[in-house]
Amino acid sequence: MASRSMTQAAFFVLTALADQPRHGYGILREVEELSDGAVQLRVGTLYGVLDRLTADGLIVLDREEVHEGRLRRYYRLTPEGMQALGTEAERMAAGASAAKERIAAGRRAPGAVAKPSAGPGFAGGVA
Repeated sequence: MASRSMTQAAFFVLTALADQPRHGYGILREVEELSDGAVQLRVGTLYGVLDRLTADGLIVLDREEVHEGRLRRYYRLTPEGMQALGTEAERMAAGASAAKERIAAGRRAPGAVAKPSAGPGFAGGVA
């Protein structure tokens, strides 16, 4: 997975599995909680992400259990998955830090605009 960027869904699924193995529904709930509701995966999307992460060697099937007559598959991170999650978290933190520095510099710059202008913009048609 190092050769392509990590999707937001993959990032949160890996994060949900960082502390313990979880089954699909548990992953869905944990992703929603971790993202403060910003990421709400559908079941089909979740299993697509799980299949891709498994194929990439970032997660593995931990165990299967029957619960109320239904099979639950529990997934866990591999060492490669933990490393990929750490790398992505560092990349995101560095990007956020760079953005904060630019925002602060923009506020201090001479002639910096504190508020957006109330005049015509893209929607106003003036170029």
